[in-house]
Order: sequence, then C-alpha cells, then structure tokens
Amino acid sequence: MVRKIGLAAALLAVPHTAMAQDGMTNIAQNDSGDTAWILVSSALVLLMTLPGLALFYGGLVRAKNFLSVALQVAAVAGLASVMWIVIGYSLAFGPSVNAVIGGTSKWMLNDLTILREGLLLPESTFALFQMTFAAITPALMVGAWVDRARFGWVLAFTALWSLLVYAPVAHWIWGGGWLGQLGVIDFAGGLVVHATAGVSALVVVLLLGKRQGFGSAQLLPHAPGLTMLGAMLLWVGWFGFNGGSALTATDDASTAIINTHLAAAVAALVWLGIEKIKFGKPTTIGFATGAIAGLATITPAAGYIAPGAAILMGAAGSFICYQAILLVKNRLGIDDSLDVFAVHGAGGMLGTLLLGLFIWSGLGGTGYSFAGDIPLAMGVQAIGILAVCVFSAFMTAVLAVGVSLFIPMRVSEDEELQGLDASSHGERAWHFD
Repeated sequence: MVRKIGLAAALLAVPHTAMAQDGMTNIAQNDSGDTAWILVSSALVLLMTLPGLALFYGGLVRAKNFLSVALQVAAVAGLASVMWIVIGYSLAFGPSVNAVIGGTSKWMLNDLTILREGLLLPESTFALFQMTFAAITPALMVGAWVDRARFGWVLAFTALWSLLVYAPVAHWIWGGGWLGQLGVIDFAGGLVVHATAGVSALVVVLLLGKRQGFGSAQLLPHAPGLTMLGAMLLWVGWFGFNGGSALTATDDASTAIINTHLAAAVAALVWLGIEKIKFGKPTTIGFATGAIAGLATITPAAGYIAPGAAILMGAAGSFICYQAILLVKNRLGIDDSLDVFAVHGAGGMLGTLLLGLFIWSGLGGTGYSFAGDIPLAMGVQAIGILAVCVFSAFMTAVLAVGVSLFIPMRVSEDEELQGLDASSHGERAWHFD
C-alpha cells in the first residue's frame, strides 16, 4: 500500500507549472510577459474580494446588516494580507523546516530572490499573487457568520487562522510539503482555499449557533441585484484566480480560463433548471449561486483537464452543491448563513476528487495514461481532502474557542435585532442633526 501511494506523484504528474508543486530549476532571466500576466491576475483576484465578494454577500443579507458584511469582508482581507507579508508567506513558501511548515527566514518578505525558483517570475510577483489568495480565503468565511458574529472576534480569529490553518495547508500542497510529496494536486485552491474556508466556516457556525429567526421569511435577501452583480465580478475575477495559477502567460493559462468559464456557465444553467423544476421559475440568486458552485468545483482542476470534463464538472458541482444546501440547512438545521460550506467547501472537495478521474489522458487530461490507475489517483486525492478537512476543523475549533475566552464570539440579542450596521460599527455616529 505504501508503495502504491508513493506512485501517486508520478500518476498525477502534469507538465504545467501549478503553484509551487513542480520541481525547481535555476532560471537566469525573468519573462516580462509572465510577470505582467501575474500582476494583472493579482488585481483580478483582489477584484473578486473587493468589491465582488462584498456585493455578493451584501445583497444576500438584510439591509440592516449590509454595511457590517462589507466591512468584515474588507477588514478580513486587509488583515490577512498584512499577516501574509509579515510571516504567512514565509511559513507557506519559505525554505522548509520540514514537510509540515516552512521556515521564518522570509518574514516581512526578507531575502526574496530575483526569480522564484522554477518559474520565470520575480519572487515578489509570486508573493503578491499568493497574498491575494491568502486574503480572499478567510473573507469567504464571513458569509457563514453574518448577522451575529462580533467584529473584534472576527479580526482576532482571522489573524490566527491565517497563520495556523491557511499557511500550513498552503505549504503542504503548494510549498513542497507532505501532501504535495504524496501526489495530491490542487491547481488553484480547491483544497487550500475552498475546503479550508468551507470546513472552518461550518465549525464556526456550529459554535455560534443559529440566527434569530433562522428558517423564517424575515431572513430573506434584501438586494438580489447586488448579489448578481457581485457574482459577475467574481466570475470575471476568477479568470485571474485560475488562469493566473498557471504562473505563465501561455496556453496553460488560456486552458484554465476556458475551463473556468465553461464550468461556471454550465453550473449556473443547471441551477436554473433545478429551480424551474422545483419552484416553477428561475431566480437571479439561483443563477449567481450556481455560477459560484461551478467556479469552486473547477478550481482544483482547471489547468489539467479537457473542456468536456469541465462541462461535466460544472454540472456535477451545481447538483451536489444544491443538495449540500438542502442537507446542511433543511435536514441538519445548521445556519451556514450564505452557504459557505455547501457551495465553496463541497464544491472544492468535489472538484479535488473528480480531478483524480478527469486528469486521465483517456479523458483528455494531462496526467496518467493507464485507466487502471484511476482508483489510486482518486484515492490519493481523497487522502488530501480528508487531511485538510480534519486539520481545518480541529484547528478552527481550537482557535475559535480560544479567542472567545477573551472576545465574545456573538453579539447580544438586542444588537442582533437592531442590526450590526448600527449596533456594532457605530454608523449612527455619522448621522448629524
């Protein structure tokens, strides 16, 4: 069994340069085209967060909580960015202490090289691109605890989570850590971004408890149009998220963008079809949610599969994420407010698992050629999913409870009823007589 697992890296080997998983070589000169593309991709990923995610989440909450959601998304992204520069990048991509965590020699981006090893990019460009991933990942979790989480707790939790959950998992898969050595692959964040955020968000909402009025009409979205606009910004920004993860301005990037667009389009249309069958009419929120489900599902596989596989993955992501919402909210009664686990978590894990199948060259993928290796390839991906989910859940529970000993997790009942815009962030102070 150990020998078979050891073959996984060879089975899943691909010619693309995905994050930091490929072998390192010495490059003498950077490529200005690659550098320009990654700089643009970094801006696109930040566009996903500011304003894309803020609009997407803001439209889904009640009007009295819109500003609090926007503030949390922005503050969390800003704080995570600072933590990344201070020490997160070094822990994730610095010289390895071991297969679990990187070292501290690149704290505050010290000792960056002119070129990132194995790439045609300056290391500063690589660090910038990775910073945008580190910023959006905890911001995704904001959607799970809207309407009830205390702002101070959110910030303290984010600072610790960025260093003790996100950075280690990024190192495991992209920074030369043990999961990458085992053969687990993740093109642009199905595990590193979506699974960590989704599972962690689920743990937090279990600790927080339900919103007042959970399951009633009073929690309906106040501005579906804003959600639709936010989803469109996320869709466009995702081209930088996935296309930039090729780390080159080549056909690797264009392949990833084609697959990303296809998966989102198919998933959104499938979601509309499900709504038409179940409720008699499609909705803007359904289209937006379906698109995000498809984007999350294709993320770990975008650069490694054929367009036909992307279509299948988009459809599968839409169906599975829809069922996940029903399971989490209706059957289990868990108040994951804006479906962070059901869409991002479930989609990221599904895409990671399906990658083990669709990377097979017989289906147009860029990986192994022997069909008999499919079970092993999918098994290795499943090990990665299990490891990341268990680690994320355990560490999140420890951090969330630990921070709550000093800063309460939840606002008071009166503050929740009043709305966090006024009760938590002092917006009334700006209303002069």
